[in-house]
Amino acid sequence: MRLEGKVALITGGAHGVEGELMGFGGASARLFVQEGAKVVLGDIAVEDGGKTASQLRDAGHDALFVKLDVTNEQDWQNAIETTISNFGRLDIMVNNAGTGGPGDVEETTEDIWQSQMDVHAKGVFLGTKYAIPEMRKVGGGSIINISSIYGIVGSVGSTAYHAAKGAIRIFTKSAAVQYASENIRVNSVHPGFIATPLTRRGFDDPERQEFMLSRIPMGRIGDPYEIAKGIVYLASDESSYMTGSELVIDGGMTAQ
Repeated sequence: MRLEGKVALITGGAHGVEGELMGFGGASARLFVQEGAKVVLGDIAVEDGGKTASQLRDAGHDALFVKLDVTNEQDWQNAIETTISNFGRLDIMVNNAGTGGPGDVEETTEDIWQSQMDVHAKGVFLGTKYAIPEMRKVGGGSIINISSIYGIVGSVGSTAYHAAKGAIRIFTKSAAVQYASENIRVNSVHPGFIATPLTRRGFDDPERQEFMLSRIPMGRIGDPYEIAKGIVYLASDESSYMTGSELVIDGGMTAQ
């Protein structure tokens, strides 16, 4: 029970329905409750989010869903209020919500650029901003921001996505330094190529899949639970001396 007594808010947490392909948030929620945490799932996918939370409750866990557009400040205030009113505290914030943004520099429109910055950079900023006061009340906490290997290295496309995920990386370090003295830890996770609802369409293309596999030393696409296990570690007291760090889980891709 590595997270016993802790309360977590997980954005992008809707896709955790048993028997279906999961996202990082949904897989994390399932591991979190197994480790003793109470969880609040935030997402714009209301149907899937409600179903995931219902399944967790049916299994005897404390879980609820709240509609949360991470680009909307009022939604954030409502999500935090819901968490506190139901569970009394906030110990863990997982800023996981994300979208894709294809295109090289010339193909990237202003709308694509702004959308990526809003969901990733602004979403993580707002989640961190509103989590900190509640964590301060309970003597500390762990904020886990989901970036990407594409927040560390470049590629031939996804320009706005790279920039937004890179923003998460350096924002994490800045927040970590600012709040370390209050026992509020802030770390980032950098997944490689993982099969999720967001990536499924691209991975179903045999040519694209072959290209991706050729770049991964371990020779396979990752599973969402392999990322979720790293998130559990950062959420737990086992990582008590880690802040401002980057946890890369990518099958060796960025080691080349």
